[in-house]
Amino acid sequence: MQGTSSTRPETSLSEFVPPPGPAAQPIRSDILQPLSADRHAADLFQAQAGHDALWTWLPYGPFPSRSDHQAWMTRAEASTDPFFLAILDPRTGRAAGHAAFLRIDTANGVIEIGHILLTPSLQRGRTASAALMAMIAWAMDHGYRRVEWKCNALNEPSRRAALRLGFTYEGTFRNHMIVKGANRDSAWFSITDADWRALAPAHAAWLDDANFDAEGRQRQSLSDLTGRALPGRDGAA
Repeated sequence: MQGTSSTRPETSLSEFVPPPGPAAQPIRSDILQPLSADRHAADLFQAQAGHDALWTWLPYGPFPSRSDHQAWMTRAEASTDPFFLAILDPRTGRAAGHAAFLRIDTANGVIEIGHILLTPSLQRGRTASAALMAMIAWAMDHGYRRVEWKCNALNEPSRRAALRLGFTYEGTFRNHMIVKGANRDSAWFSITDADWRALAPAHAAWLDDANFDAEGRQRQSLSDLTGRALPGRDGAA
């Protein structure tokens, strides 16, 4: 072997322009709003009341009182990384969940979606998936190269959701965190800009009103559509 230079082909990114952060150009959606303690705290506290298990995989919560929840919401609203969004129930216009952009690395065009809380009203129908799709689309449309999804490796619903949305499983980081006094191994998933070119039409097809019957039942599942668009993504998940 001659020389010391790598033979791995590199993709030139000489024209890459760092994308904006979500706080600078907030997402525009009927079902997503920047989190506001004044606007959303009361509705969210009511929506999650009696469902402490919703907080199992999050690093905070459940909150013993409305005032404790309000205080956390005030801190979350002030944060730009994570940048929290309220997910609205379109039937009521009230906040029924939240998600966030986090680990926002504009220099490298990488952003993560996490801090997801879906109360029971969002666990039926298409709103939750549509909200997460809107977040992915926002990131890709604004020039991010990679959207990440990480979860506790034991969190099977989150792992299934990642694959359903079109994320590719990349592996498990062992002993990655200590959360609520317990070890967390983290499963990592991503969508790259190249993946998105295949996945965007699948997302659009699933969201199309024609994909749902009069009772709101899907005709084609999101898993089937993303599976055909980008097969072989599950790895060992």
